[in-house]
Amino acid sequence: MRQIFFDTETTGLAAEGGDRIIEIGCVEMLNRQLTGNNLHLYINPQRASHEDALRVHGLTEAFLADKPLFAQIADQLLEFLAGAELVIHNAPFDIGFVNAELKRLRRPPITDLVGGVRDTLLMARELFPGKANSLDALCRRLEVDNSNR
Repeated sequence: MRQIFFDTETTGLAAEGGDRIIEIGCVEMLNRQLTGNNLHLYINPQRASHEDALRVHGLTEAFLADKPLFAQIADQLLEFLAGAELVIHNAPFDIGFVNAELKRLRRPPITDLVGGVRDTLLMARELFPGKANSLDALCRRLEVDNSNR
């Protein structure tokens, strides 16, 4: 089974409100083993990030100015993701942003291309009901070092 652990950073919280993807990270596993085949992309959103988002990711307009547009990396991304199960924390957020980008390019939604989507936030809520289940909270609870986050 091929799985891609998938995450994005964005200019804000509203994909349908014009916020854009600025960073994509993908880590591939095959039969639950890391393959070393990863994909990391910065993307020029052609707009500023909201202050709150900028505090989270630290990716400035100046840094992103010379990065490719989503349209320029779309084929590379879709080829990398094709057929894999995506594993995403808070999947509706990331899938919503990818689909908004694809819609701008008149392309079908990402779920038409991948083998499925697994939401680790839903999994965490089932395992730890009533507790904080952000990535940071899970790292603390499971003793995962995220100091390089």
